Amino acid sequence: MNNASYKMQQWVKQVQEHQTVSWDALPEIYLYMDQVITYMEKQLHLFGRDDESVLLTSSMINNYVKDGVLPRPDKKKYSREHLAMLTVVCLLKQVLSIQDISSLLNSGSGENHQKDIYEGFRRAQEQELAQVCDRVLQAAEQGEAELRLLASSLSVEASARRIAAERILSELALSENEREEDLS
Repeated sequence: MNNASYKMQQWVKQVQEHQTVSWDALPEIYLYMDQVITYMEKQLHLFGRDDESVLLTSSMINNYVKDGVLPRPDKKKYSREHLAMLTVVCLLKQVLSIQDISSLLNSGSGENHQKDIYEGFRRAQEQELAQVCDRVLQAAEQGEAELRLLASSLSVEASARRIAAERILSELALSENEREEDLS
């Protein structure tokens, strides 16, 4: 077995053993910025392009707060809600614009709104990762040529799904604007 195939099998094993933390298992205590970065690195390390990828920095968090994607921290301390939304942002920012992610995160209201978004995201991610891992394992067993074909196929699928997601979010925003105009 070649090196790339072996490494992909090892990565799949790690992903299969990984479980994104449930809402109720997220820390209940408030964390300072450096603690947030450390916590998020541990949660997201498998999802970078390679072992050197940085998915979150303090500057990114500050920009998400400034842009209204995340609520302001309370006395420089971040809550469970911040950690959940940062997880969603970090994993979707490679697919959607920050504006689209913000629209997803801030589109509802109610006491359990953020929990519902996070748990829905977590379940969907778990299901999709399981399917992708099965495909990667099958391709890795067949060698590098099959891994290249799979990478191409997954890229096309990702592009098609991104296009559909962007279109859905655009139509939802237009619909919401029309409702607001009708009310005024």
